[in-house]
Amino acid sequence: MDELIQYAPDLGEGFLNNIKLSLIIAVFSLIVGTILAAMRVSPTPVLRAAGTVYVNVVRNTPLTLVLAFCYLGLSDTLGLIFSTEVPLTNSFWLAVLGMSAYTAAFVCEALRSGINTVPMGQAEAARAIGLTFSQSITLVIFPQAFRAVIAPLGSVLIAMIKNTTVVAAAGYTVEIAATMRETFDTTGVSIPIFIGIVLSFLVLILPIGWYTGWLARRLAVAR
Repeated sequence: MDELIQYAPDLGEGFLNNIKLSLIIAVFSLIVGTILAAMRVSPTPVLRAAGTVYVNVVRNTPLTLVLAFCYLGLSDTLGLIFSTEVPLTNSFWLAVLGMSAYTAAFVCEALRSGINTVPMGQAEAARAIGLTFSQSITLVIFPQAFRAVIAPLGSVLIAMIKNTTVVAAAGYTVEIAATMRETFDTTGVSIPIFIGIVLSFLVLILPIGWYTGWLARRLAVAR
């Protein structure tokens, strides 16, 4: 137990790094996922095809492989460098890139399912009054689609938060899972640390699930 208390600051720092990762990835993946969803319902065949290929390839690729590609392919082979400064090191941004690209595919599909719930008459009415595709999807379609998929997007967010525990594949080794493994090897104390980390994630994730469920019911579109 003394060892657990001794390494508690390191574990806490690792968990905070996971939260920092989650916040940045959530923003980027939502932006990219929204763009992909617009591409998938675009009247332009090239955009539809590009969006479909991206989503199908990324969704069916293991996350660790995506992160390893960012670390070994983009960084080591192609020399892609985002930053060399602490605390936002190059490995941090590589993890953000890989996780955002991966999560955006799931955001896209969740949002596309919301678009499918919007009656066709809404889009036809938008075209009838002279709105372009970009205007109709941003002013008419997306506002209703987002309200319809708040709960699914919450599930994607929860899955993304849990997935941040594997970002060591992108070379980022100061998150909670890597810190946990190092502490296990150093102290031999495993069960109390494991339980503490599980409880930390529950404290973070359960309110998100409850809030997105409540928000989905409150903002549900009446059909």
